[in-house]
Amino acid sequence: MTSPSRGAPDWRPSISIVDHIVVDDEGRTLTEPLREDIRLLGGILGDMVREHSGAEVFELVESARVAAFKIRRAEIDRDELADLFVDLDISVAMPIIRAFSNFALLANLAEDIHRERRRMIHVRAGDPPQDSSLDATYAKLAKAGLGDDEVGDALADATVVPVITAHPTETRRRSVFEAQNRITELMRYRSRTELTPAEEAAVTEGIRRQILTLWQTALIRLERLTIQDEIRSGLRYYDASFFEVVPKINTSVRAALRSAYPNAGLADEPMLRMGSWIGGDRDGNPFVTSDIVEMATTLAARTAIGNHLSELEALAQELSMSTRLMTTSDAVYELAGAPREDAAADEPFRLALRHIRSRLVATATGLFGEEVMKTSDLFLLDGADAYSTADELLADLDVIDAGLRAAGDDIIADDRLLRLRESVRTFGFHLSGLDMRQNSDMHEDVIAELLAWAGVHPDYRSLDETERVEILTKELAARRPLTRPDAELSDLATKELGIVRAAATAVARFGPQSVPNYIISMCTSVSDMLEPMILLKEAGLIDIDSDTGRLTSTVRIVPLFETIEDLQQGAETLLGALDIPLYRDLVDGQSGMQEVMLGYSDSNKDGGYMAANWALYRGELDLVEAAAKAGIRLRLFHGRGGTVGRGGGPSYDAILAQPPGAVQGSLRITEQGEIIAAKYAEPVSAERNLETLLAATIESSLLDVEGLGDESEDAYTTLDEIAALARSAYSALVHETPGFVEYFTTSTPLSEIGALNIGSRPASRKQTEKISDLRAIPWVLSWTQSRVMLPGWYGTGAAFEQWVGDDADRLATLQRYYEKWPFFRTVMSNMAQVLAKSDMGLAHRYAQLVPDEQLRDTVFGMIVDEHERTIAMYSKITGTNDLLADNAALKRSVYNRFPYLEPLNLLQVELLRRFRAGDDSARVRRGIQLTMNGLATALRNSG
Repeated sequence: MTSPSRGAPDWRPSISIVDHIVVDDEGRTLTEPLREDIRLLGGILGDMVREHSGAEVFELVESARVAAFKIRRAEIDRDELADLFVDLDISVAMPIIRAFSNFALLANLAEDIHRERRRMIHVRAGDPPQDSSLDATYAKLAKAGLGDDEVGDALADATVVPVITAHPTETRRRSVFEAQNRITELMRYRSRTELTPAEEAAVTEGIRRQILTLWQTALIRLERLTIQDEIRSGLRYYDASFFEVVPKINTSVRAALRSAYPNAGLADEPMLRMGSWIGGDRDGNPFVTSDIVEMATTLAARTAIGNHLSELEALAQELSMSTRLMTTSDAVYELAGAPREDAAADEPFRLALRHIRSRLVATATGLFGEEVMKTSDLFLLDGADAYSTADELLADLDVIDAGLRAAGDDIIADDRLLRLRESVRTFGFHLSGLDMRQNSDMHEDVIAELLAWAGVHPDYRSLDETERVEILTKELAARRPLTRPDAELSDLATKELGIVRAAATAVARFGPQSVPNYIISMCTSVSDMLEPMILLKEAGLIDIDSDTGRLTSTVRIVPLFETIEDLQQGAETLLGALDIPLYRDLVDGQSGMQEVMLGYSDSNKDGGYMAANWALYRGELDLVEAAAKAGIRLRLFHGRGGTVGRGGGPSYDAILAQPPGAVQGSLRITEQGEIIAAKYAEPVSAERNLETLLAATIESSLLDVEGLGDESEDAYTTLDEIAALARSAYSALVHETPGFVEYFTTSTPLSEIGALNIGSRPASRKQTEKISDLRAIPWVLSWTQSRVMLPGWYGTGAAFEQWVGDDADRLATLQRYYEKWPFFRTVMSNMAQVLAKSDMGLAHRYAQLVPDEQLRDTVFGMIVDEHERTIAMYSKITGTNDLLADNAALKRSVYNRFPYLEPLNLLQVELLRRFRAGDDSARVRRGIQLTMNGLATALRNSG
């Protein structure tokens, strides 16, 4: 690419990204209600700025807003807006940053409501159900003419588990979160209800009140988030949406599938369950301890049982049926503890529910103590026996259900009682499964120490792989432990053993579903899979059957393949473990199910966007083949982040883009950062997003969604070649360009991310400046803040250009793949979304922060060249210049809202310049943090 003076302040791309976002008149008409909502909310916010921060700040905000839109229309240079902020007093800059950050929050809210509005219009018009809805999935299954046996085999033990993680680029405080929810409800009410002028004025006043609260609420924390905070933050989504939505979806899916396929033999087990890493994921996080594991599992159990108690109390109020007006089964009277003829048994359902509540209160007080119980519940402590399992509670609720149906009260049984029964099935006494995760290097260190202490081997690290497997297998087959309570061990070994013992305690208290998995990060070998089994055996979570000598455990061993090489070798590693009789016995004892986790973040950081995506696809194909060869069932766990660079993008498309056989009725997927709040903060969005996961899983399990037919092998070979070219292009920049790390650290706010107080985890696994040791979140977040978005596209354009060359047939091949192959189309679509959010003009502003001019020009030049090359190749392959042709919602957002990001980016650059020049005052630091918060909020999937 040639461009005038790349180092000059007025540098601008030869083609604006807006030229690749086409919004026609019809699109503007459809979005008019959205713009009205934004005008209302933005106008109220403007009033608050003027009234509470003064006319000067308001005028600067307005000037910046107007200038930002002029920049989009190419009416002025970016310098004119940037000049407003040069040496601006920090006391004035701060409310400007807050104004644009709060606007981003309100615009997100308006966009979510508009999506609901559009869906409602389609439903009322009687349009066919939209793709990614369960109704659309049921229609596709019916059209495919599937038999009951096919459905029963594919969905026999179907399980979809969103796993909430403690990787927070979600920077909102709870107070901000709650104010947003209140504004959302008021806006919904305003939109869906015919209001009198007085009523509308009252609603508007309510919105003003909440926006004023938002304006005067600090957006960021002064102190770093602790793991305890993260645990409580993750649990808030249950009251916010999960308790209402998850049981409802499980019930409706089961009913719909049983109605369509009555002889499929589908089980009562919930298809949708919840998982968590918060408090169990200690990979690179030194703050996870045995106390934290105990806290995470205990608070989760308290949340589940507390919900069951509240629902029982509400149900007792509702089931007021009198025996003078109806009759029911003897089982209800028996549960109530009163004979039918007893006058006190006039309301048998209430009596029975009181007995159930008293048993559950006894359960809760036994687990948590009386001090955590409500006073109203403590009155029920009448000596009743505690429930030992949630299944016992469910059995009692089933008696109530049968009694209502015996009385002809089916419609009552199908309301709150049905939801409660499904809640108990789904959440039990544990709420969600807490995964344990640790890095394989840590396991090696601890196992080496334990083996040395026990006199088994003095230097485990010196052994080769065969010797390691031999010694580990021998130890797993022995009943004796390696340690004893008074063993003098290092802090690391003591801590790791304490954590697995705390997990064992949780399993004993709350059931095996409380800690279902142990994940091995950076798993590269069979010994990596066996090492944590030694720890689990020490804690009693792996035992030896005294009759058969086989290992038994409720905890699954889950290898996590993260780098491109590990993904390529994953199937070989898995088969190597399964060839060991002792390990195979363990898997067979767990219903023959082996779970494997796939790492999206490190593979991308390792080899770039296209190479990582293809390595994942190829790795899955290999794992599916390996599972078939070994005669086991495979469940894949996708470690996706919020951004495309960490495996993000629309979940429905991502699941359908999996290779054949990779989704066999079961799927686990991480939910991270600001994506959690965007998807699950309230019931409407939570239901829609959870439906999407189930719809895609069912379709992928039962329908041929790859669409390549006989062309698959040729397509795989083509992508092998393209991925290799993409990795080479990416490596040439990231791994081979001298000074690249310096460019990255100085042209982005990487070093300042650590001060953002967004999570308990350090930014790097180790104290190092190597890209490989940097955590994926700060790697991606830094490029996102600077609007380069490099992890979501770099290397792809060069690969396509080199592979196609001047060969029209090769271009036609890629065009055909785009039309018929979901994987390829999804990769291209996600890349286009990232490109639409990138801005090389703003990126150039960040590049000016690099002190070394030659390094700056070299690296930024490579980035710009590849950016334009990638857009050009995208257009050739897809046949459109519109990067967001297939994503109307994001197109609306980028076109209408992204100009408001301009001031935040420019203010961030200005404050970074001051900070690095020596102004490290608390207000400048906080200003940088606020701009990062605002941009993360506005971009929505930033880390």
